Amino acid sequence: MLKRVLLGVVGVIVLGMIAFGVFAWRPAIAEVAPPAPGSFAPALVARGEVLASAGYCASCHTAKGGKPLAGGYAMATQFGTIYSTNITPDPETGIGTWSEPAFRRAMHEGVSRNGAHLFPAFPYDHFTKLTDGDVAALYAYLMTRAPVRQDASDNTVPFPLNIRALQAGWKLLFFTPGRFRAEPAQSAAWNRGAYLAEGVSHCAACHTPRGMLGAEIKDRPYAGAPIDGWIAPPLDKTNPSPVPWTQAELLAYLGTGISRYHGTAAGPMGAVPRGLSHLPAADIAAIATYFASRNGSDTAGATDDAAIAKALVADKIGTGLSYDPAARLYASACASCHYNGRQLNPLRPDLALNSAVNLDDPTNLIRVILYGVSAQDGAPGVVMPGFAHGFTNADVARVCAYLRATRTSKPAWADLESKVATIRAQGQGQ
Repeated sequence: MLKRVLLGVVGVIVLGMIAFGVFAWRPAIAEVAPPAPGSFAPALVARGEVLASAGYCASCHTAKGGKPLAGGYAMATQFGTIYSTNITPDPETGIGTWSEPAFRRAMHEGVSRNGAHLFPAFPYDHFTKLTDGDVAALYAYLMTRAPVRQDASDNTVPFPLNIRALQAGWKLLFFTPGRFRAEPAQSAAWNRGAYLAEGVSHCAACHTPRGMLGAEIKDRPYAGAPIDGWIAPPLDKTNPSPVPWTQAELLAYLGTGISRYHGTAAGPMGAVPRGLSHLPAADIAAIATYFASRNGSDTAGATDDAAIAKALVADKIGTGLSYDPAARLYASACASCHYNGRQLNPLRPDLALNSAVNLDDPTNLIRVILYGVSAQDGAPGVVMPGFAHGFTNADVARVCAYLRATRTSKPAWADLESKVATIRAQGQGQ
């Protein structure tokens, strides 16, 4: 009897494995000769260039100091480090022998040309929303880039998670393929913004928290999440900024990298305004319209003048003589740039209104103090120096605690010095 039960269990397991194998199997798509760049219409290539920029293809597929789109960018996940692949038209190490149907399947279904399932570090769960026409434009653009021979770096995802077929199970649980569907009750601008934000720009990939298996938590869209050693702030109504992210502020920030009330794009966000800069102004405005509706600022009324007035009063704290060591440190290192006086200066962010000071997690503020804001982020030619070499961990922690106490009414951050030490050990990143 026991033997029959065991044989039955083994049989069920074997049948289950066979059934899953059949379910997970995807056929390879035949290689093609690399298409001649001149075979693509110039207008289609130009459209693809705009979409590739708005999708930050070069940001994710270019290693620091590497050739554009040749891959090797390291993405740290809870399952190991995944390196982006070479998407230049090199026939041996890139996608030069991929047909357009093979490329479209990768974008829409997360399956490589050879039939292997792609890890969701490649955001096909967003790219699946793109129209066939936009995918064709992206294909035309990539196939007209300079081919670069560069072999793929080895991922560090451990066995058995590195088995590609298992990604079919992940997809069964978390992936719903399909093109974007417009909301009839919303405006054309809102739907255009939703298409761009949810599709090619995949904003939720950074700003939505993820569960134990690495999938976005669908019932917490845009609630904020850690990304590349930073915190992507919430884009919903839980955003802690004292002044709401209105459509006008979102438009300014997404279009220029600077918001009068919220500061300058930095870290992973620095690539976003640069990427969106190729879009028509109407498209950037559409994205701003979409997010203003998600955070409720589209119906919240005018800018919060009381919060601005309170911030300007708080600006004066620490600008005079003081015996407080933290105040003296702030006055010597920060006040000369961040004291605004009677009116706000968008090139010198007000720290009482800044998201980094108001978030529950001090990571962003610590990173900016340690490593500054580079010239390529935010306003052209405006930089913030980093203090990693001049400040000790205790100094950085002291400034953070001081700003939290004097610029907000929020609870103090705990274990700041150890947090600074951890972030300093991680380095500046890519």
